[in-house]
Amino acid sequence: MLEKYLQQTEFTDFEDFKANYKLIVPDNFNFAYDVVDEWAAKEPNKRALLWTNDRGESREFTFGEIKRYSDQTASYFQSLGIKKGDIVMAILKRRYEFWFTIIALHKIGAVIIPATHLLTKKDLVYRNNAADIKAIVAFGEENIIKHIDDAMFESPSVELLISVGPKVTKGWHDFHQGIENAAHFTPIANVNKNDDPLIISFTSGTTGNPKMVLLDCVYPLAHIITAKYWHNLSENSLHLTIADTGWLKAVWGKLYGQWIVGTCVFVYDHEKFAPVDILDMIQKFKITSLCAPPTILRFLIREDISKYDLSSLEYCTIAGEALNPTVYEQFLQLTGIKLREGYGQSETTLSLLTSPWVEPKPGSMGLVNPHYDVDLLTPEGLSAEVGEQGQIVIRTDKRYPEGLFKGYYRNSQLTNEAWHDNVYYTGDVAWRDEDGYYWFVGRTDDVIKSSGYRIGPFEVESALMTHPAVVECAVTGIPDEIRGQIVKATIILCKEYKEKAGENLIKEIQEHVKTVTAPYKYPRIIEFVEELPKTISGKIRRIEIRERDSK
Repeated sequence: MLEKYLQQTEFTDFEDFKANYKLIVPDNFNFAYDVVDEWAAKEPNKRALLWTNDRGESREFTFGEIKRYSDQTASYFQSLGIKKGDIVMAILKRRYEFWFTIIALHKIGAVIIPATHLLTKKDLVYRNNAADIKAIVAFGEENIIKHIDDAMFESPSVELLISVGPKVTKGWHDFHQGIENAAHFTPIANVNKNDDPLIISFTSGTTGNPKMVLLDCVYPLAHIITAKYWHNLSENSLHLTIADTGWLKAVWGKLYGQWIVGTCVFVYDHEKFAPVDILDMIQKFKITSLCAPPTILRFLIREDISKYDLSSLEYCTIAGEALNPTVYEQFLQLTGIKLREGYGQSETTLSLLTSPWVEPKPGSMGLVNPHYDVDLLTPEGLSAEVGEQGQIVIRTDKRYPEGLFKGYYRNSQLTNEAWHDNVYYTGDVAWRDEDGYYWFVGRTDDVIKSSGYRIGPFEVESALMTHPAVVECAVTGIPDEIRGQIVKATIILCKEYKEKAGENLIKEIQEHVKTVTAPYKYPRIIEFVEELPKTISGKIRRIEIRERDSK
């Protein structure tokens, strides 16, 4: 399958990869027909999806079965009036029906909005009206159904509500009954052009309402690098990415690149995260590859890993937030596996990566993905020198790279602010070392300017996380007449230290930071809290901390 889309599939080292990687993009590419259905024709019994849940249920789907179920789903959606260009929201948690649904929507040329089950009525009304959503396919759980029903009066565009169960209430269509009774599906030739819309993703920004990121039909091809040259997957791999289907991370790690490579995707459907359950899944199902955010890894390394047989696990990647070097070192000591970090946004695919050919540098996001023309720009608009901080940007003057978003749907002003003069500005600040590795500093709005120094929250947070008292933390700037800003740390303590919270512990933590990083970066103010304000996707809202402090 890879040979269809890459001029060269195997590389000897990163220099070879950088020089010779070239994507072949066919006309009218459609992931559902050109990848899923092609695997089904070529190897119908090949495993595509291994699903299990926290109640002990398991189901395995071959590519032949994924084709059959997605055909039935596409036919059912057509019978309800869903057609090319219609926008459908999918709130399906980690249910296997998500894969039927997204492939079916691709087959009929409709646009999917993956959405989290944590949305409230207010969130749903905003999304329904912002995107003119026509249909919602949802997991039939009481709270989810209630929020959607409550939003309907203020959502005039929504015509159809479809439940995958277990409950199908009044006003809702029964997904499973519908696909069982669906007529034969006839594939639609050239249903889309390459630049037609495929996905709209509502970003979980730390300020303001979420933006609508518009991704086109060739977006899946850019994830070949994600799966093959970052996750290091093959046709024999069993890969687990820990992500709910409501986030784009699910299509990063549970769908596009993995199925182009021919990898079986593992899905663990659970209500409450427990690190011991993840370890048990790896052991029980012999998972070979894992991708998770550093937060998950922090929980895993606190468990007694020696109790589990993790010998099947060969490779582990990290994304979603910057990696503290202490997590890297502890995971390596416990498992012998070197964590390989990557960086990207909803607006992009993987932009920086630690590939299989290079030695990871703990805490670094890695090297530039040759698919993108990535640079660092200073506030003056110049390329940053080695060691100098700058904003991560993607240049588009030479070519428009597949995988880069088309713009913010229905918001040309925001699009033009982020992407102008053939440069897309990510809003993330980093620096680059002499070997070309990128190191995360923070969001442009989060960088602290104190006594002439530019201090990134992440570097202080990394230092704080090496103290045994600190479970989680957020670093922000506080206005100061003398220094401009001073560093503040808002900290959640582990239970063993909660009784010790006070001035002595504050001084101990401050002195610790001075020994781990440059002394001028230490937090002059420390506040102990029970929880940190976060977005619906779990990102820390530093702006909320700053606003609270300003009052």
